[in-house]
Amino acid sequence: MKNILLSLLVALGSLLSAAPASANEEGYAWDKFPATKMTDVAALQNGARVFVNYCLNCHAAKYMQFNRLHDIGLSDDQIKKNLLFTADKVGDRMTSPLDPKQAKDWFGAAPPDLSVIARSRAEIGKGSGADYLYTLWRTFYRDDSKPTGWNNMAYPGIAMPHALWQLQGERRPVFVQEKDPHHEGKTVERMTGWQQVSPGLLDERQYDETIGDLVAYLQWMGEPAQGKRVRIGVGVLIFLGLLVLITWRLSSVYWRQVH
Repeated sequence: MKNILLSLLVALGSLLSAAPASANEEGYAWDKFPATKMTDVAALQNGARVFVNYCLNCHAAKYMQFNRLHDIGLSDDQIKKNLLFTADKVGDRMTSPLDPKQAKDWFGAAPPDLSVIARSRAEIGKGSGADYLYTLWRTFYRDDSKPTGWNNMAYPGIAMPHALWQLQGERRPVFVQEKDPHHEGKTVERMTGWQQVSPGLLDERQYDETIGDLVAYLQWMGEPAQGKRVRIGVGVLIFLGLLVLITWRLSSVYWRQVH
């Protein structure tokens, strides 16, 4: 038991250490990921397309095989024609063509594998890993002081450039100065919104929908069997409920005859 508790504490510590740095004392509040997309097959398919076209160039998903996309309704022919850019066969794993050594030289660190990224980024008091990713991809802004030219409100100082900037366009956060409630005579900055510097290929609503699809796919990829597991679990609970009811009625009939 002691070893189990120790392992849980180590795992919790690793999870919290993986959380992004905060922009201020409380950090940037995460937006809620639209969870209804997890049951939308079209959204999952579009998310897979966005992932392969924009993420797989740098990030791998080595624990996922292309043929697992059958589970979201894609045929081998559709996978070959639309998604098979970094592999030769449908049964291959999702690997990146980027050399990790070159990536480390360019960005300071090799891009992480994204197979279970949505499951590993949850933070107590802020939200799930899907909430984090949904917020991250919607809070990039231009910052010429950074090597990549980009920064992020959800992850200040992020080393990754904004791979989807052509879709979203360029934005910058708008701040106002307010009195510091904790220190008299001092002021603090509070973000009030975004200013669009240059337009992208998508408007704000379309971009948010696209990011929702991408995050839904990343969430699904972390556990492709989640939907099946939930359906089986519901079925088992219903069966156990009926079994309890039948057992209770049989018990009542039996003991009534005994008395």
